[in-house]
Amino acid sequence: MRTISPRAVLRRAAGGFAAVVLLAAGSLALGTPAQAAGPELVIGGPAATALHPYRASGSPRKSTVGITVDNPSRNGEPGTFDGDFTVTFDLTGIAGIADAAFGESGGADCEVTGPTAVCRGYGLGPGRSALAELELSAAEGSRIGDSGTIRATGKADGATFTAFSTEAVIGGPDLVMERLPLKQDLKPGETQPVPVAFTNNGTRAADGVLLTLMYTRGLDFVERYANCEYSEGEAGRGFPAGTTARCSVPGTYEAGATYRLAVPLSLKATEHAFHDTFVYRIDEDVPGQGAQRSAASVGAGKGAALTLKEAVTVRGVDLDPRDNQQEADFVTANSADFVAYGARARGAAGETVAATIGFRNKGPAWVGHLRSGEPVATVDFTVPEGASVTGSPADCRGVTADGQYRESRSGAPRYVCDTSMAVRDGADFALRFHLKIDKVVTGASGAVTVRAPRLAESAKLPFDPKPGNNTALLVLNSDDGDGGSGSTASGGASGSGSGSAGPATAGGSTTGSGATSNGSTTAGAATGGSTTAGSTGGSLASTGTVALPVAAGAAVALAAGGVLYATARRRPQRG
Repeated sequence: MRTISPRAVLRRAAGGFAAVVLLAAGSLALGTPAQAAGPELVIGGPAATALHPYRASGSPRKSTVGITVDNPSRNGEPGTFDGDFTVTFDLTGIAGIADAAFGESGGADCEVTGPTAVCRGYGLGPGRSALAELELSAAEGSRIGDSGTIRATGKADGATFTAFSTEAVIGGPDLVMERLPLKQDLKPGETQPVPVAFTNNGTRAADGVLLTLMYTRGLDFVERYANCEYSEGEAGRGFPAGTTARCSVPGTYEAGATYRLAVPLSLKATEHAFHDTFVYRIDEDVPGQGAQRSAASVGAGKGAALTLKEAVTVRGVDLDPRDNQQEADFVTANSADFVAYGARARGAAGETVAATIGFRNKGPAWVGHLRSGEPVATVDFTVPEGASVTGSPADCRGVTADGQYRESRSGAPRYVCDTSMAVRDGADFALRFHLKIDKVVTGASGAVTVRAPRLAESAKLPFDPKPGNNTALLVLNSDDGDGGSGSTASGGASGSGSGSAGPATAGGSTTGSGATSNGSTTAGAATGGSTTAGSTGGSLASTGTVALPVAAGAAVALAAGGVLYATARRRPQRG
């Protein structure tokens, strides 16, 4: 028996890249939990699943139904259900229509016995967890159009379950997106046609289609169609920088026919293009997807309607959604100028001062590692002599002077802070540090360098044409005659000293505001005994930089009617 863990991993669809902004096909049929004491656990999965027709020879073609259990927050607070539970599936509704078995994935121990299947598990963390993968194939004697219902119920001491049902249907449309021969080495401003085409290889016609186009920050389409809804990726959370267009095209798309856009789309590499990805997907436009589209949409296009026409003649759920989508990666001849900035601060011995350091992406390109999920860059900060760090951003780690692992984060001689997998043009990666002045060392300085993430590699950023401005300085108690007075230690303690204004750079040049072409950057006015450069809000004020958790590569995925799957840990043995 297994314990279900709540670690949610977005399933990938037809390739490494896609986006969290889309659940492309399928809906979760989740019931309304009854009011009762204890956790109210919800069984869920797709509302319907299409099965390939039975074939007399060869292995049966299976369709997978992902079954989940949702442990919602109780009284607004997340909690774990610690106890045994059982989920029972009534398979009598699919007798003679479909055969059922369990796949290897899932967090529970499951077994099919005649017209009943049972899954047993222990423990459910907060949120949605994977229970099992039910594999269905058409039964001998079944016919196209046959359908049946699987019903699931749950039982546990100290918890209640909702009932759940899902329909199995023999046959359906099978929309296959044609892969386009796109030019992938581009120049800013370059435009190329995108003649999207697909074929219905299924057993029945599709009643309307939904064309989904997802493209990252450096790409854009010249046209904006009236029957397309456009949503923009929000920098800093979710999909880092890009657009999703969902185009609803009514009509009947017959089995055996191929369809193509009446007028090809025009895809353009913008001035911000660098490494970009374009995903194009086709699904039947079934009820339920419209609500999801509207919720995420920022508006429809104002141009003419996008239309399709039959190119070559040869309900509900696609027979094989894995071939509905195609992707293309583009490399544009472009660059991004990452400009480091430091700060100046002044304080007496025993005082704590704050300083904001970091870098800005002066563009013109955005930079994203969406396939690998690896950081774009790292800020490497050496603490000035005579000071110790008492507070640092959560995303920074303290290391030894030579960059090796260090147990404690506070008081380290050096700090490294990784960006996320994407940095947008115009982004300000600002890092707020608090430093205690242990001993006043006039003009003590520490380097602030934006470099490649791995120390074993060259520190040079491969996309940055101006490595000379990748380093700045954080200077404490400079003696260059800067004025100002007053000092406030962190936490409200008062002291004496004078604040300083103006930047500090590796070249030693200073300026009052802005960033100069020779790499110098600015600091703001002196306040509270410290002077900072860049954004000063919060411990990590990162405007336009993605703060997106990454596990096992890029955790951005296009879930084709999917559910959030979770890993499982074994239930501890009881004596």
